Amino acid sequence: MASGETLIAWNAWDGYPPSANFATQDFRNGHPVMDFDDTTDETLIFVGIMPRHYANGGVTITLIWMATTATSNTCRWETAFERDEDGGTDLDADSFATANSAGGTAPATSGAARYTTIAHTSGAQMDSVAVGERFRLLVRRDANGTTGTDNVSGDAELLNVEIRET
Repeated sequence: MASGETLIAWNAWDGYPPSANFATQDFRNGHPVMDFDDTTDETLIFVGIMPRHYANGGVTITLIWMATTATSNTCRWETAFERDEDGGTDLDADSFATANSAGGTAPATSGAARYTTIAHTSGAQMDSVAVGERFRLLVRRDANGTTGTDNVSGDAELLNVEIRET
């Protein structure tokens, strides 16, 4: 597989909410989005199986999002992997690897999409997910700015998530 090729892509509604502090479904001009609040860290979880063509390298996650009303400032996103290997992970408890984060600046035009990327190296940053294994990907807006500045006012509306091998 060539570096930069898409491994998995999801639309926002493919994710599911955790038991608390979850993003909520919405529409923006007929586009399904998940709204992440600006005052509470909210989360969405995606489930996948690492494709057979994955070459065991690092990955780049691209979050495609819009700001509900903001036309400036930075939105801080976090992503984290949880490996569900054969006979290993106890699914009765979360075991996500440490999250990586990145900020993206709200586009100057309300309704324009921003592509924010977050890199994860192979190994510990990806919870050692291997070819053919089931995994979960946590996507969170770090509204309180624990990992960096988040000062976009209003919701951040997630459209899509893509994972590419890097």
